[in-house]
Formats: sequence, structure tokens, C-alpha cells
Amino acid sequence: MNTGIRAAASSIIGLAALGLLLFLPAGTLNYWQAWAFIATSLAATVLPSIYIARTNPAALERRMHGGPRAESRRVQKVAITGAFLALLGMVAFSAYDHRMGWSHLPAWLCVLGDVLVAAGLGIAMLVVIQNGYAAATVTVETGQHVVSSGVYAFVRHPMYVGNVIMMIGIPLALGSYWGLLFVIPGVVVLVVRIRDEESMLVHELAGYPEYVRDVRYRLLPYVW
Repeated sequence: MNTGIRAAASSIIGLAALGLLLFLPAGTLNYWQAWAFIATSLAATVLPSIYIARTNPAALERRMHGGPRAESRRVQKVAITGAFLALLGMVAFSAYDHRMGWSHLPAWLCVLGDVLVAAGLGIAMLVVIQNGYAAATVTVETGQHVVSSGVYAFVRHPMYVGNVIMMIGIPLALGSYWGLLFVIPGVVVLVVRIRDEESMLVHELAGYPEYVRDVRYRLLPYVW
């Protein structure tokens, strides 16, 4: 099946799953924050995916091949499972917060959350555009080379920067302060994933040790 068609089908299935994850815990369809979040996520993923499918279908294929079973390293299997659970818990709990009325966010803050979600997803897509080897799994492929320009000139793992921005934006977009608690385990999992990924890249990707010396920070400039 064509990569673009499979990507579209995957997006539709993901959208249906996201709807269930949002509206079942919320107990209502009258949840404008959830609808805005879905629309934002859809626009920020489908449109760039169409572009990547036309310009670099192999890169899109790599992004679609992910999940715990796709990982070859045990640490990565645990890390990606933890990341999925943190994300699912964040979304469902934020929706349940709406149902219980624990948080009362102003509309502008929810909109800001959507902006952060779009920015995080946009950064992730930009990484794929600038580095066609940016796969959903931790691996080194034949012919792969170090990318040190673009967003990679600022931090060594810009994809995960986008993930963190998105994680902060999701609870706000869904109108929940309490959902922000899930950012903590989400970031911890990313740190574990990054450390294990770099231990592999240093040994298996030519030029990566030099790149580490040139770009000092992994995730947040001047911090880590």
C-alpha cells in the first residue's frame, strides 16, 4: 500500500482513538477544548505528513514504524512504553479533570496550550524534514550520517524538544492544571531514552562523538 495512503489511514484510526480517549473520560461531547485540541493535532500532523510523503516517503515510513515492539534495545522498549503510558494518562486525566471541574483555566490559556501543541508537533515534523533518518525507533541505518545543521545546531535531540513542548501544551489545551503532573514522568522517560540512545550513537554512528563535542546540550540549551 502507498505510504501516503497508509499514513492517512493511520491518522484516521489515531483520530478515532483520540476521540475515545478524550470524550469517554470527559463524559460529554460538549467539550470545546477537546475539539480544538483534535483540530490542532490533525492540522499539525496531517499537512506536514502529506508534504513529507511527497518529498521523502522513506522518512515518513521510518516515522510510521514505531512502538515498543519495533525497538531492538530493552531500555528503549521500556522507555517508549513509559512514554506512551504517560501521554495516554495525561490526555485521559485532563479530560477527566474537565468532567470533575477541578481546574478552571481561562480560554486564552487553553488556546495557548493549542499553540504549544502545534509548535511541538511542528518541531517534530521539521526534524523529519531536515533529517530523513529521524526514525521513530532508535537505530543506525546503512549510509546514515550525522546531521548538525538546522535545528540540530542548537540541541542534539530536537525531536524530543518538540515532545516536551507538546506535553506541556496538552493539559493546558484540554483545560487542566492537574494534567501537568504527567509532564514529570514524561520528561524522566525522555531522559532515559536519550541517554541510552546516545550511548549507542557514540559507538555506531560515524562522526557522532565529534558532534557531541560541538553541540554540548542534549535537550535544553545551557541546562542539559
